[in-house]
Amino acid sequence: MARPSVQRLRVWYVTVLLTMREQKAQRTVLGIVPARGGSKGIARKNIRLLDGKPLIAFTASAALKSAYLSRILLSTDDSEIAQIGKAAGLDVPFVRPAELALDSTPMIDVVLDAIRWVQNHGEEYDAICLLQPTSPLRSALTIDRCISLLWERDVESVISVRPVPPEYNPHWVYFEAPDGLLQPSIGKREPIPVRQQLPPAYHRDGSVFVVRTHTVIADGSLYGAKTAGVVSPEEEAFDLDTEEQWKTLEERLKSAHETAAMRR
Repeated sequence: MARPSVQRLRVWYVTVLLTMREQKAQRTVLGIVPARGGSKGIARKNIRLLDGKPLIAFTASAALKSAYLSRILLSTDDSEIAQIGKAAGLDVPFVRPAELALDSTPMIDVVLDAIRWVQNHGEEYDAICLLQPTSPLRSALTIDRCISLLWERDVESVISVRPVPPEYNPHWVYFEAPDGLLQPSIGKREPIPVRQQLPPAYHRDGSVFVVRTHTVIADGSLYGAKTAGVVSPEEEAFDLDTEEQWKTLEERLKSAHETAAMRR
């Protein structure tokens, strides 16, 4: 799962565009953007201004540029977030119940709530695409790569991922047992001795989850028995959970603007 070059991505995207209209008519995908009002790590983060616009607007912009998403819903319990989401172009046809907007609420319950709403209103979708606002740099291209791969590989789910550095490869990771001894995470007694022999490993980056609707409903999960991965470009790989991460991203975006201005 090597990261494709920018040129290869462009060629892929042009090729896909030629068949998108036909595929879009055959398959439907519901985009779901979850944004509750009671975020704790960063207060009111979903509508906090980042680079001059509400955080949720970044995800809305990428989703609206996607060629595969049939409809994009905002799931929120908060009236202010709903208003800003609408202004950003998202559909907000219902209010998420308060009991599904707690710190302890599993994301799968939020997704199921959205699916139930559309089904109760006569809409059926082949798959759902979960787009969390805390990944503001994710592009429409990455969204469409994930959705396309779901059909191409005939899998139940596709997630965006990033490579795991060699030093954190599962073959070199240990868990502490109840007796205080270390146990290899993969169960083998002898670790692979050299980095060059390590198999590629990836971690989910939380940017895109695409799952067939029947899998979500039947299994109550965002992960099917067959899951494929799309490597997010390094420039898109940023997840916002803390104030430190927010400040880092602000500085990064400011620097990018300054660099662009100097090149003009």
